[in-house]
Amino acid sequence: MTQEPDANADIATMPFEQAMQELERIVGDLEKGAVSLDESVKLYARGKALQARCETLLAEAEARIEKITLGDNGQPKGLAPFDVE
Repeated sequence: MTQEPDANADIATMPFEQAMQELERIVGDLEKGAVSLDESVKLYARGKALQARCETLLAEAEARIEKITLGDNGQPKGLAPFDVE
């Protein structure tokens, strides 16, 4: 079964909160078993793409936090350049 090529294109630009909200809705729908098998497969694939988006955004946020530099007294003194790659 193939999914439309652009079916998940919108996920790449979703903010974390929106992706997480949709992922939670999908999980709820799948847990209820209220959708057909074909729709379940499509929802599962979209859910995996949403999960990957959330994981990427969380990793980027964690890396930015790690880039905060500390002074000699242990207090934040500034930020170091952050490269997403």
